[in-house]
Amino acid sequence: MVKKILIIEDEQQIVEICRDYLQADGFDVVSATNGLQGLEMERSSHPDLIVLDLMLPGMDGMEICRLIRHESPIPIIILTARHSEADRLKGLETGADDYLTKPFSPRELVARVHSVLRRIKLDKMPEKAADTYVQLDRDHFKARLPWGDVSLTPTEFDILATLCSQPGQIFSRSELLNAARGVSFESYERAIDSHIRNLRRKIDHDEENGRHIVTAHGLGYKFVE
Repeated sequence: MVKKILIIEDEQQIVEICRDYLQADGFDVVSATNGLQGLEMERSSHPDLIVLDLMLPGMDGMEICRLIRHESPIPIIILTARHSEADRLKGLETGADDYLTKPFSPRELVARVHSVLRRIKLDKMPEKAADTYVQLDRDHFKARLPWGDVSLTPTEFDILATLCSQPGQIFSRSELLNAARGVSFESYERAIDSHIRNLRRKIDHDEENGRHIVTAHGLGYKFVE
């Protein structure tokens, strides 16, 4: 089945370059030139992945990402001219799955789209995480917990699945980064910290002091019952 990519970008030349390369690789591509139009298209066209610019007219791309993430676990790749570490972390904390800066290689964008989508092709049957009470539903990217279901992004799902696979074992940032298949972040290990904060906010309701996702200072993270 052909995958649909939504590009939310106000620079027409960039839209055309991305569309040409993605279509040449077999994707169906739709586009929007501002945030509000992008939100409407995300809700109406049901894309499989979004390529999102940050500096958009009318509504900032970070806000678009935040709004989409409240509604859907759809993968989001941020494409932007903002290069700073603070912007990268903010984008990841908002819920993006990858972050590519301009100027960029269209071939690299296509490769990252494939990498992020590859995870969605994994086994979609619900699975129990080791001996924990966490039930992982890969079909809907949800963690089913005794107190309710939690919607996750694909990256958050893979990180949580890794942590829950061996409760009590410490996983380094590098190991968690590798577990989030397809997410390169240019070996940007601190990106994991942003996803851990998001997971804690959803599971522990405290992004800094997790009861279940615990920091092993200087080593990494572990899952605790």
